[in-house]
Amino acid sequence: MSSDMPPTLSAEQVAALNSVATSTLTHQLQQRGIRNAFLSGLKPLHPGLRMVGRARTLRYVALREDVQAQYASGLNAQRRVVESMRPGEVLVIEARGVPDAATIGDIYATRAFKLGATGIVTDGALRDTPAIVDMHMPVYHLASHGATYGRQHMPFSVDEPITCAGVFVVPGDVIVGDGEGAVVIPQALVDEVLRDALAQEERERFALERVSAGEPTIGLFPLSKERTPEFEQWRVAQQEK
Repeated sequence: MSSDMPPTLSAEQVAALNSVATSTLTHQLQQRGIRNAFLSGLKPLHPGLRMVGRARTLRYVALREDVQAQYASGLNAQRRVVESMRPGEVLVIEARGVPDAATIGDIYATRAFKLGATGIVTDGALRDTPAIVDMHMPVYHLASHGATYGRQHMPFSVDEPITCAGVFVVPGDVIVGDGEGAVVIPQALVDEVLRDALAQEERERFALERVSAGEPTIGLFPLSKERTPEFEQWRVAQQEK
């Protein structure tokens, strides 16, 4: 594990991040000019599970047979990152969007989770998918395929910036996942994004309650200055419950 990794997220941060939708976090990042943070095209194996953790990264490069043994044999990048996973980390894998060669199977996934990983994200394929499903852990993937990585990939590097599902990921970034997908939060923005995301969801709960009761969205979503006092009264009442 890189010595530059930031400290583990606190229990309070994890609980709060687990309570916020990835769509809300994505919106808050967009508000800060970061338009490409949601990992497009990846689906959760278990939509009902949440995932929060700091990114550890593994990069696969395209197979070239004359150097395959140099990168794929022995203590290669895949083995190094899996064996160094720590509690509260998410393994994020760059596989160039290739769907027809696996990036991880059940044995390495088991090892990562036994070491405390809180999730696995790959923009490539899983192998042994039924066994990984049975682990009932958060996993996001592009596809499933029976072939090992040697069909298309070579494990190349660990704990370096990567591009996963079109998103730039730096080791230590915070990865949050829910039933919709996963989003990457730059480590320097976690606290402010979380603060504003919690406030946004509170306003949206108020709006949804009113709209569900038959009111129009105008003035509620987004919340207008005229409706703000009503929202503040509602918010106080919610806190007193």
